[in-house]
Amino acid sequence: MAIREVRELHVYGEAFACAMALFEQSKRWPKEEQYALTDQVRRSSRSVCANLSEAWAKRGYPRHFASKLSDAHAEAEETLTWVRFAERCGYLDADVATALAAQYRQINAGLLRMISTRDRWCAPAHRP
Repeated sequence: MAIREVRELHVYGEAFACAMALFEQSKRWPKEEQYALTDQVRRSSRSVCANLSEAWAKRGYPRHFASKLSDAHAEAEETLTWVRFAERCGYLDADVATALAAQYRQINAGLLRMISTRDRWCAPAHRP
């Protein structure tokens, strides 16, 4: 079955689920982190999905597609950094942080696979 919407991509579903998990976890973080760590982790985790959506919309242009996927990869790496800070500050349980880190590594692997096979995703049928 052909994928018609970005939401149907496995990597998108994983990134969305992780962003929502981080949102729920961050609700319990100290108020003084509201405009620092909380805001940063929420924005970067959501940006993975947003950049993936932009990449999907740019499938007609392989270089743009790969560039937006690269942006999604960078945002996932940033999110991993914030997860490490949250764990070190005692805001995330070590098991939760480890699980999130493993999920983000899988997300990054999926994004990198998409970049390396961009011609498959950017086939002429997907071009405007």
